[in-house]
Amino acid sequence: MASQGAQTTAAATTTHADQRPKSLADFDPPQKPKRNKYAFACAMLASMTSILLGYDIGVMSGAIIYIKKDLKISDVQVEVLVGILSLYSLLGSAAAGRTSDWIGRRYTIVLAGAIFFAGALLMGFATNYAFLMVGRFVAGIGVGYALMIAPVYTAEVSPASSRGFLTSFPEVFINAGILLGYVSNYAFSKLSLHLGWRMMLGIGAIPSVLLAVAVLAMPESPRWLVMQGRLGDARKVLNRTSDSKEEAALRLADIKEAAGIPQECNDDVVQVEKRSHGEGVWRELLLHPTPAVRHCLICAVGIHFFQQSSGIDAVVLYSPRTFEKAGITSDDLILLATVAVGFVKTLFILVATFLLDRIGRRPLLLSSVAGMILSLATLGFSLTVIDHSHVRIPWAVGLALTAVLSYVAFFSIGMGPITWVYSSEIFPLQLRAQGASMGVAMNRVTSGVLSMSFISLYKAISIGGAFFLFAGIATVAWLFFYTMLPETQGKTLEEMQVLFGNFHWLRDSKRKKRNTKLFGNGDGNSDGSSNVQLGAVSKPITN
Repeated sequence: MASQGAQTTAAATTTHADQRPKSLADFDPPQKPKRNKYAFACAMLASMTSILLGYDIGVMSGAIIYIKKDLKISDVQVEVLVGILSLYSLLGSAAAGRTSDWIGRRYTIVLAGAIFFAGALLMGFATNYAFLMVGRFVAGIGVGYALMIAPVYTAEVSPASSRGFLTSFPEVFINAGILLGYVSNYAFSKLSLHLGWRMMLGIGAIPSVLLAVAVLAMPESPRWLVMQGRLGDARKVLNRTSDSKEEAALRLADIKEAAGIPQECNDDVVQVEKRSHGEGVWRELLLHPTPAVRHCLICAVGIHFFQQSSGIDAVVLYSPRTFEKAGITSDDLILLATVAVGFVKTLFILVATFLLDRIGRRPLLLSSVAGMILSLATLGFSLTVIDHSHVRIPWAVGLALTAVLSYVAFFSIGMGPITWVYSSEIFPLQLRAQGASMGVAMNRVTSGVLSMSFISLYKAISIGGAFFLFAGIATVAWLFFYTMLPETQGKTLEEMQVLFGNFHWLRDSKRKKRNTKLFGNGDGNSDGSSNVQLGAVSKPITN
């Protein structure tokens, strides 16, 4: 019978380590499969919620020029207004993990859109600074929800062969939102001072409604369905989002094993532990983590910290001030220059989506951060020259503009998307939502602190000194990524646990590589179960 066949397949994949395929590449398909269009559509719809954050970042960078003039607020109030949304979003991202385990990934995305809709309306109708801050608070909650849940859902619904491509979509739409925000700034800047900035902020309510409705057409995450014991529904989703029936069967077996469901259970609905709603997860994640979980947590929190502390929000949110310091004085020219920043960011993030599953996370991330270091140092140098000159220096102005564009390009091709891809794919099933929310929480705290202090920072150590500081932080980030982050390309989400837990993986991989050169593949010390070689990854299913 079919159920017996499915049971046999599941048992065969889990009985012994030597009988279980180590990766999907072991199926050796005769020809390269096409990208799964259904998984592509689901990932795109889920990731479009990230456009809300991108739009807010982009539109606020220009709207703040007119808000300051209209409401007559100080630089400190400007810093707080710009950066406070990141701290408010902490509440949303902290609650999103538990909420998504309770009501499901899909309805959590709908909730994020509804909350942001309310926040955008409040900002659009704000009559004073206090009213505007209330709108920022509500919108921040929605942004926090969207930031956490979109990459988690996308990672859980995507086949391993294209998970990097699909999970990078949230960053794609953050950049698309930033570009739309910049365009909105330029378009509505022609309106009256009283109306212009309110239109810039309020118009963000429209996409949130459309996205919330569109998301209802998506299926629920198969991993969440298994955690609720709904194996029949999970099997249907996996059959539609996998590259083959064999892959769907393997993914289901992996998820059942991770959820603690016996492989012989093949009913459409089975009983599961109450812990599937999130109980006890924080204890396993923070109080008594295994070495593998501790490694995952350090990597996720670290990559989110360095993504923000290397200065991206200072460049994007305060790009008008940076261009003004570089010698551009016209509001129209400043807004057009910010549009160029948004265009470059969006263009290079699109390039990155096609490289993630071909080059791998690690090489792309390291080369991206190296480019960011060079760009930040160049920007710091050019702004220092301009700051200490009493006459306009055209070559320094051009160098500063080029450095800004190259910085956002290098960021978007690696650091930007890989942060979300990596942190959403490395945690075990039971800890995934809360683990990802921890990374997002660090992301938002760092973003908020940086956004709320950048003006004070550059006044204290000069605008050039601020970017030299970011270059130093990016250098530390490169060393952290080189020593701590193993390659995850082509691994199933359940295979990630094999990669983590050995903090000396880099040294061990170099020793193994050296032994392989000396003794060949027949060396007795060569462990076939090791999956943490430097630059070595499982063969993607697309190969």
